[in-house]
Amino acid sequence: MSKIILITGASTGFGRDTAETLARAGHSVFASMRDPEGKNRKHAEALRKQTIEVVELDVSSDASVDRGVQEVLKRAKRIDVLVNNAGIMSAGVTEAFTSEQAKIVLDTNVVGVLRTARAVLTAMRGQGEGLIVNVGSILGRVTFPFFGIYGASKFGVEALTDSLRYEVSQLGIDVVLVQPSAYPTPLYENLQLPADTDRVAAYGAVGEIPGAIFKHVMTTFQAPDAPNPHDVAEAIAKLVALPKGNRPARTVVGAAFGSDLVNAQTAPVQANVVEALGLGHLAKVV
Repeated sequence: MSKIILITGASTGFGRDTAETLARAGHSVFASMRDPEGKNRKHAEALRKQTIEVVELDVSSDASVDRGVQEVLKRAKRIDVLVNNAGIMSAGVTEAFTSEQAKIVLDTNVVGVLRTARAVLTAMRGQGEGLIVNVGSILGRVTFPFFGIYGASKFGVEALTDSLRYEVSQLGIDVVLVQPSAYPTPLYENLQLPADTDRVAAYGAVGEIPGAIFKHVMTTFQAPDAPNPHDVAEAIAKLVALPKGNRPARTVVGAAFGSDLVNAQTAPVQANVVEALGLGHLAKVV
């Protein structure tokens, strides 16, 4: 059955691929992005040629999110699926990031998810159904050195997703999480680096590790057997196709680094928590 789908951060990367994949599957897709008539004009035009609608939406702005969602509702009358894909990555010595840099990452990756969820949930509640797919990361379950701020944002998405899933389950709405590993996408081209270079220098050889990691990752991405970013789009498409209430809460995509084990071991603990609170019924979507 064809669905009305809104995707954030859809100019490139996972978002763009997911928009194209879902459109090919017969869904009506609204690809949202910042500045579609300026900086992202070429991306917007390429999507429109594939009969994908384009909407201007900046997840870091309440007003922009509200305008974008209202534009979709005006054109399509409903929103069946929201894919929260927009995000920013940071990597480097954690101490060397300024508080302002951290705020940008957290505002985009965590508060941005809340903004878009708030904007679509009014319509979904009225419909009595809907699906929100949040794109997290394996770094929301396991921690890599030098990815402290980015990891903090993705740990935040984990908690936000779980809480929302319980709270809207009795309203007929599904909330699930996709946890990708590292893939060659433009996310790395726009990587946020520490602004306080003096503090990086103070770490000596340790401060040079992030650069070596990044170099290794880029080499891996250029290899013939590099991971295929399309894995993520396929995973999201499968979640969209599944019936309400039958979607897994979490889907790891790519090299798990043990995040799949954390998921499996945490699930019964979390189930016991909501049971102990007398809220076990919130674990199943009606």
